[in-house]
Amino acid sequence: MKIEIPTEIKDHEYRTLDPLVMVKALRKGGHEALIQKDAGRKIAFESKEYENAGAIVALGPEKVYSADMMIKVKEPQLSEYPLLKEGQILFCCLHLVPDPKQTEPLLKHKVEGIAFETVVGHKGHLSIQVGADALHMASGGREVFLGGAPGVFPRKIVISSGGIVRTQVAKMEVGLSADVTILDSNLQRPRDLDNLCEGRLKTLYFTPATIEEELIHCDLVVGAVLILGKLPPELITKAIRKQMKHGPVVDVAMDQGGRAETSRPTAHSNPMFVHDSAVHCCVANVPGAFARTATIAAANSSVFSYALKLAGMGYKKALLSDPLLRPGMNVYLGKVTNKHVAHDLNYDFHEVEEVGKSL
Repeated sequence: MKIEIPTEIKDHEYRTLDPLVMVKALRKGGHEALIQKDAGRKIAFESKEYENAGAIVALGPEKVYSADMMIKVKEPQLSEYPLLKEGQILFCCLHLVPDPKQTEPLLKHKVEGIAFETVVGHKGHLSIQVGADALHMASGGREVFLGGAPGVFPRKIVISSGGIVRTQVAKMEVGLSADVTILDSNLQRPRDLDNLCEGRLKTLYFTPATIEEELIHCDLVVGAVLILGKLPPELITKAIRKQMKHGPVVDVAMDQGGRAETSRPTAHSNPMFVHDSAVHCCVANVPGAFARTATIAAANSSVFSYALKLAGMGYKKALLSDPLLRPGMNVYLGKVTNKHVAHDLNYDFHEVEEVGKSL
């Protein structure tokens, strides 16, 4: 199979989901790897290194988009839509529900779109560092330090659900001696985290009363949740926002639609804005700020293993053999094949197997 890795063109997105180790693994499996020239240059992966690993370096996106499977980080941008071709496997973050205009060209070009965010078990983020930055006065924040200081109470942090996001953020905030509260509708998950952090955080059941009480008194709220293929439930309404302190909102669910009524998408070039006297950071690709680390981490993630499985087995065998991968197929040859995406965007839902048989 011919695998392509284009240069990301989304604002300040420098990651590539094909580090050198993936190129070598693809070549070992008998596949042809194409990478667009300078795709990894911003994160110190030179084209010559990819060539030495066995990849073919292509000069322009047209050449790269001609392959059988495209592995990229973020969803195709407007200028990339005409380059898509029928039957091409597109393996990347899609987030179709909050971006319905993207769904139309994917269906029109009949690509086979597999979304990282709807593959069961995949997610990760780096939001606590963003939250700390948002507290700086230079960002319009309240000039407070998360961990406090001798004679000064630590800051109160609220994290709403969020799987791996919740776990990593909570561990970092506890390490900074912050006052951390986890809100979740499934108490077993935060209890497990409570045990991991040895009782140094609080866990509360997700109810309207606890949401309002905790948010009103917090210094930083991290809105994190992932419901496969669906918009997240709204956490911070404008009414609650007006009662809160002027602490920042870090909305790491922005790529899936956001958790605050006052949120709007931002980019790394201008990540923060102030609304109701509170700093908001709503960057949809937070890990892009740590592009080299995130790229290397991809080599140790499920994304890497699934890419190799798709290349080695083909999408049909890979999807049928792996129930965790199957929900990742969002669009397939002109049909919507994820039930949540179909429901929220008002498309007919088609099982992947049914579409394959009909064709």
